Amino acid sequence: MTSARVSRHARIRMMAAVATVCALSAAPLAPQAVAADTPAYTETYRPQFHFTPQKNWMNDPNGLVHYKGEYHLFYQYNPGGNTWGDMSWGHAVSKDLVHWEELPLALSHDDAEMVFSGSAVVDWNNTTGFGTKKNPPMVAIYTSAYKNGGKQAQSLAYSTDRGRTWTKYQGNPVIDIGSDNFRDPKVQWYAPTKSWLMTVSLSAEHKVRFYTSKNLKDWELQSDFGPAGATGGVWECPDLFPLAVDGDRKNIKWVLVVNINPGGIAGGSAAQYFIGDFDGKKFTADDKGTYTPPTGKVVQDFEGTGFGTWSSTGTAFGQGPAAGAVDGQRAVEGFDGKGLANSFHGGDGATGTLSSPSFTVDSPYLNFKIGGGRHPHEAGTVMDSTPPEGTVLADFEGGTYGGWTATGDAFGTAPATGTLPGQGQVSGFLGDGLVNTFRNGDSTTGTLTSPEFTIDKKRINFLIGGGNHPADSDNPTAVELLVDGRAVRSATGKDAEALNWASWDVSDLAGKKARIRIVDDNTGGWGHVNVDHIVLSDSQARRVSQETSVNLLVEGQVVRSASGADSETLDWASFDMRPYAGKKAQIQVVDRNTAGWGHVMADRFTAADKPAKSVVQRADWADYGKDYYAAVSWEDAPGGKRYMIGWMNNWDYGQSVPTSPWRGAQSVPREMALRTVDGRIRLTSKPVGSLESLRNKRPATASDITVKSTSKPLTGPTAKGKALDIEATFSLKDADRFGLKVRTGAGGEETVIGYDTTTQELYVDRTRSGAGDFNSTFPGVQTAPLKAKNGKVKLRILVDWSSVEVFGGNGEAVITDQIFPDPSSTGVEVFAEGGTATLDHMRAWQLGSIWR
Repeated sequence: MTSARVSRHARIRMMAAVATVCALSAAPLAPQAVAADTPAYTETYRPQFHFTPQKNWMNDPNGLVHYKGEYHLFYQYNPGGNTWGDMSWGHAVSKDLVHWEELPLALSHDDAEMVFSGSAVVDWNNTTGFGTKKNPPMVAIYTSAYKNGGKQAQSLAYSTDRGRTWTKYQGNPVIDIGSDNFRDPKVQWYAPTKSWLMTVSLSAEHKVRFYTSKNLKDWELQSDFGPAGATGGVWECPDLFPLAVDGDRKNIKWVLVVNINPGGIAGGSAAQYFIGDFDGKKFTADDKGTYTPPTGKVVQDFEGTGFGTWSSTGTAFGQGPAAGAVDGQRAVEGFDGKGLANSFHGGDGATGTLSSPSFTVDSPYLNFKIGGGRHPHEAGTVMDSTPPEGTVLADFEGGTYGGWTATGDAFGTAPATGTLPGQGQVSGFLGDGLVNTFRNGDSTTGTLTSPEFTIDKKRINFLIGGGNHPADSDNPTAVELLVDGRAVRSATGKDAEALNWASWDVSDLAGKKARIRIVDDNTGGWGHVNVDHIVLSDSQARRVSQETSVNLLVEGQVVRSASGADSETLDWASFDMRPYAGKKAQIQVVDRNTAGWGHVMADRFTAADKPAKSVVQRADWADYGKDYYAAVSWEDAPGGKRYMIGWMNNWDYGQSVPTSPWRGAQSVPREMALRTVDGRIRLTSKPVGSLESLRNKRPATASDITVKSTSKPLTGPTAKGKALDIEATFSLKDADRFGLKVRTGAGGEETVIGYDTTTQELYVDRTRSGAGDFNSTFPGVQTAPLKAKNGKVKLRILVDWSSVEVFGGNGEAVITDQIFPDPSSTGVEVFAEGGTATLDHMRAWQLGSIWR
């Protein structure tokens, strides 16, 4: 179960408040419409060797079990559309973990419950009595997400025909602790005690709980694990399994996988893991979580009575350092000494800045502690929220909608005056009124349409907040511009109650008659929209800063920024100062946010030779990319193998990726192992071996190619493609960075897969990978620690029509990222930057489709 799946809006709002999700889109509509005659599985971004349902929304893998020659893949599925909702279990089977057959819906939502994530087992000894010893039942253990009240409990369903049809157990639920954040049971047979073992998440408490049972019906609590590791978001979809270390079956360690959203290593959703021991009742992690940061010169520790040479504006930071929590604030932890900078003076409604004197950069790193709200700095934002001059089409003041026409019940009879009952704090609107469709919660729907007007200026600006459900989704929460009755522009919210400016360029529509239509057709989480101050203008409104951040300014420009994790506990962060050596710089602590978690805390600014690492950076991750979540493994796989698969998406933007008529893909199944890497036991992964059956017979090859500060295309008809399996080995020379670029082509598109010798990191750069403007967090660079071995770096790269999966070394560094390039971008290039590198060997196979 992932956090965007929770049935009650209040809980979704709480969890989404710790996320930076789905950015506003205010560009001309460019939906990825699929022609009615497009054959299935040939759509523009359709993965060719990753499982996707033929249509509709999919997220977490569920119920992974092998039985009678079939690998079962169940998954969270919306049978009614391609956004999250009406969670049920879809179903597919495979004989080789590569070729999949989609089967009918397995477990359906009903009037009482949605069927959230869980697992499946074969009850070989018929301990449940659901089958017979000759025909043992397959039993699904899932989370019942009750629609009335939002409680989550664990339930059973069973099948006696190889998972084709299912019956829900009449005695459900089998575990009910009265919680609305208790989910995602992973069940296995634990042979030493001849009993069933359940690993399940207390998601909001950052705990994993263990239960045992003799019959899958009656469960006994054994222990809890956590909080530990990364805790910046909810804990979900746990998994627990044993593996031999370095293949030594006399040295067994247990791996506890805990998926987290948000707060992952690359932002948003991710899969972390712990290694330790399990005695049948309790899991004990090897890593105790202690940390000593690098030493250095402390430049500000906030231990005095005032801010010293630092200057403040506004009221948020008070007259001097805080001694911890201030009035109205929960307990503050993690700061050093007696004082810290704390912008909660006056609550979240206060704003201000705290700035250091200018200084010359003379140290490689600036380390500091930060806490508070997760509201990152956004490039191009301004401090002034004054609207541009022009013709105001609506400001929703005066207690009426004027000449606007409403349908449905979402808009009420008059504009709202701010936050509605049960809603998170609404901010960023102007005056006393706004459109707010959170009437009776997210359950209401409707439209609000303006009178007709003539477009006589260059831009239409407006403030928007609320849910991220674009106009081309099944159930939008959006603002549309209608010309001749057709939507020609659209914008949606960011899953946040704070309104901010959007702006449409309408210069090409000059003289046209138009209307504005506000649409709320969504009754799920974040199923509402907030709108205010719609103005025709010749000027573009610029988005207003809503950050709570620590920024590094060089020559007056923000070049580094860090934000909190929606936590009152401070944690280490670090700025790489090396690019700015000898330049004048300034540190600025900024609070421009007046909504929930609208404050920032900072302490212990230290100039150092090495970077400090946050808890997130110190945690262990199964994958360092943006798109690997809810990772769980198969039970009863032949030969004792441990195969794992993850949802290849991220809740930051998962419901906005430009795919249709499906949305959501699964990663390639991976074979997992424990290996000693640089003196530490690490969880490693490699693509399932049967994937090689898709390779064409003759790979493109290259060897001994030396490149110096340039990029060189690989030539030949087989040295390019949209679906590739690449093996490459590089020798380090003196280059700063080197690697391969894939899906190169149209308009400079490229996905860069490289190695940085200065940081000893593998990286994937998807800033120029094609479509990415559907969310501000989508473009970016993901990195994973990877040390060269004997002066060489080995890569395995899987390229599909809309993804890359990169395995570095022996699989200890993995990065999974979605990409959405133009279909014509099929090139592959070798590159080096800042010096020379050699491509020793490369083989690149084009891969066939599993659908044809």
